[in-house]
Amino acid sequence: MCGDMSASPPAITPATCKGAAAVIFLHGLGDRGHGWAEALTGIRSSHMKYICPHAPVIAVPLNMNMSMPSWFDIIGLLPDSQEEEPGIKQAAENVKTLIDQEVKNGIPSNRIIWGGFSQGPVHGANKDMSILQCHGDVRPFSSPKFGSRTAEKLKTLVNTAIVTFRTYEGLMSPGNDGYQAIH
Repeated sequence: MCGDMSASPPAITPATCKGAAAVIFLHGLGDRGHGWAEALTGIRSSHMKYICPHAPVIAVPLNMNMSMPSWFDIIGLLPDSQEEEPGIKQAAENVKTLIDQEVKNGIPSNRIIWGGFSQGPVHGANKDMSILQCHGDVRPFSSPKFGSRTAEKLKTLVNTAIVTFRTYEGLMSPGNDGYQAIH
């Protein structure tokens, strides 16, 4: 099960002028927030604060129980594979805590974007947030069908009009859920 993200402070790239917005970006399985913070710095906007938290290190059955950063346990990649619901719910609470903290810091909730790579963005969706999910059509472990199924599942949880799913020809996808941006 996913632990508390506060155990390892997130990588933060502050706004270079008075911050009026924030991006919270969650990395994929086995990664850390530092690499994404660096990558986002290259495309950043001066009024945006970038927050890239680190997933806790847990044993992941999908990877022969190797310990690695993971937002929640991944048991399998098949559509009928068991999901680790308590970990997913804990990760969603952790994202909500980050959003709440930014609101307390004076950034309006409608000026906070959160997203991520692979397993990173799939938690904490608010029924009022627009969801953009992108998936490449080249992936050795995951076909676009998995991304499409994720989008269809999201549509059962939120207003279907706010969910957009796009597939990109020739693009490698990161994992079983593609890249998603929630804003």
